[in-house]
Amino acid sequence: MQLAIFDLDNTLLAGDSDHAWGQFLADIGAVDGEAYAQQNQIFYEEYQQGTLDIDAFLRFSLAPLAKYPIEQLHAWREQFVAEKIAPMVTDKAKNLVEHHRQRGDEMLIITATNAFVTQPIAELFGIEHLLATQPSINEGKYTGGYIGTPTFQAGKQTALAQWLEVRQLQPTKTWFYSDSRNDLPLLNAVDHPVAVDPDKALREYALNQGWPIISLRD
Repeated sequence: MQLAIFDLDNTLLAGDSDHAWGQFLADIGAVDGEAYAQQNQIFYEEYQQGTLDIDAFLRFSLAPLAKYPIEQLHAWREQFVAEKIAPMVTDKAKNLVEHHRQRGDEMLIITATNAFVTQPIAELFGIEHLLATQPSINEGKYTGGYIGTPTFQAGKQTALAQWLEVRQLQPTKTWFYSDSRNDLPLLNAVDHPVAVDPDKALREYALNQGWPIISLRD
């Protein structure tokens, strides 16, 4: 079995779904628009700089899920995916996924963005397997918290190891496509790391390591 692993935000997507979801909630008035959007932007910049406090960010980003019924959240999510996410899906990204599908490779998305936001996005790409931060649910309602280890930085490596162990899989070859310095732990752990439209830090690292650098932007 050969395994192709994809980061999602700014890799398969030409944009960041987590940041976009926060902005979407502000735009529709589901959260305090200006204050929420401002804090959302601060967290996004910290992520880009590699300084994000993932627990603080998750408390912030998951809190709105606890305020509304799941049915309302699902309706908003459907609108969000159609209006904000679909335009972020490029032909090059779809072609890369199709390349691995045609080869018969197993495919997996690993993203720090929570599973509520990312599950329908994985479905857009026809990728069955998704490892994402898991929001907690109690009696049919989101609590605003999360369970398990966030799939962020080294947490992606941990989640992948657990996923492979549960399925008793031992890939003969592994690829990982990512744009971010935050993914260096997993990039260094696979056979074929690929930098995709990388941030400055990852670009410099990839050049020093001789890793492929590609673009999936149209």
